[in-house]
Amino acid sequence: MKKHSARVAPLSACSTPVLTLTKLEGEDRSRENVVGTADAQSAGAAGTESGSSKRRLHCCIRVTTVQIKKALWGVAMVICVCSSWAGSTQLAKLTFKQFDAPFTLTWFAASWNCLFFPLYYIGHICKSPERPTPRQRFRECCRFFGDDGLTPKVFLTKVAPFGLLWILTNYLYLQALRKINTTDVSALFCCNKAFVFLLSWIVLRDRFMGVRIVAAILAIAGIVMMTYADGFHSHSVIGIALVVASASMSALYKVLFKMVLGSAKFGEAALFLSIVGCANFVFISFVPVILYFTHVEHISSLADIPWAHLCAVSALLFAFNILVNFGIAITYPTLISLGIVLSVPVNAMVDLYTGEIQFNTVRLIAVFIICLGFLMLLLPEDWDQCIIQLSTKLRKRDEPAEGSMEAGAATGLNWRGRSRTSMSTFAH
Repeated sequence: MKKHSARVAPLSACSTPVLTLTKLEGEDRSRENVVGTADAQSAGAAGTESGSSKRRLHCCIRVTTVQIKKALWGVAMVICVCSSWAGSTQLAKLTFKQFDAPFTLTWFAASWNCLFFPLYYIGHICKSPERPTPRQRFRECCRFFGDDGLTPKVFLTKVAPFGLLWILTNYLYLQALRKINTTDVSALFCCNKAFVFLLSWIVLRDRFMGVRIVAAILAIAGIVMMTYADGFHSHSVIGIALVVASASMSALYKVLFKMVLGSAKFGEAALFLSIVGCANFVFISFVPVILYFTHVEHISSLADIPWAHLCAVSALLFAFNILVNFGIAITYPTLISLGIVLSVPVNAMVDLYTGEIQFNTVRLIAVFIICLGFLMLLLPEDWDQCIIQLSTKLRKRDEPAEGSMEAGAATGLNWRGRSRTSMSTFAH
């Protein structure tokens, strides 16, 4: 499996020991002692072999237990990612029926990013034996921006552009929800992974993979078919263009982050996201005010603002960002990405239940090929070599069986020949 692009090092609490190993090791030792009292010479002769086999068993059990634990965490992570992403999308759609102000909702939700670093620091001091002060930890994480730390120049060149892309991604996504249904929006947003591959291949000179080119073609074909499903009406075309632009901004954010900043550890990523949230709260607060007084965004009165819906949408988006950015500490990145694509059928079931969508053959095919392209992009770079190795192992496993069958057949023929000869001799 391909390693994740970020230099994410799990917290010290994530490397928990497997408690079942001690029990299994003790049981093996007791059995060895019983065998030793029965036959001392055989136990002494097989001492080295039993020790090596016990170490191999110890490693196998540990690896298997860790993998099972990681897979179980992955299942929980898939459910949480899918629920948070689909829930935030559905709640945002519902919120616009009472609060038609997408930029204000975007600004309010992005301001919650200020909580990333405080929550990380609380978890760090609870799990780490060291107890650095917030200022010390802040200075350590600021080394991510360079030797001089977070300077005004670094902020303007390495933080502000990503904050702008963050706002554009979420604002265009929410604007698309006002035009088209949640199923189409969530399905079309899955194209951002294809855009990431294309930009990485062009800008970062990443490895060329034919299967990912096919996935990108499927994503583009799905966009065209999704537009055709509604008959190229202006309302749906604008909504599809908005969500495709949102997916493009998301892909540009990821590729530029890798090109400009490289990769980040957990503390560095938490600090970066907190700075983006604080910058959004401080420097963009005037925009919702201007939109309110110019009546671009219709808000009847401050008392009628559905704060419960705003906080619910922001909390779900915040939880989604936590799971996506820091969930690889406990599970595989592929499973986290799988939770995003599973939000498409969840939104489809909700839209079908509420009557927000009418499925036809073209829309179903478009959603299917977009999701298929997304899943194809999750394949590791050496997926073809893995298939070749697996087929080779299966062939080697079948060869002894075939050889034994041939040997058995030859033995049977010889036995029959010998029996016939002996019978003929006895007859004479």
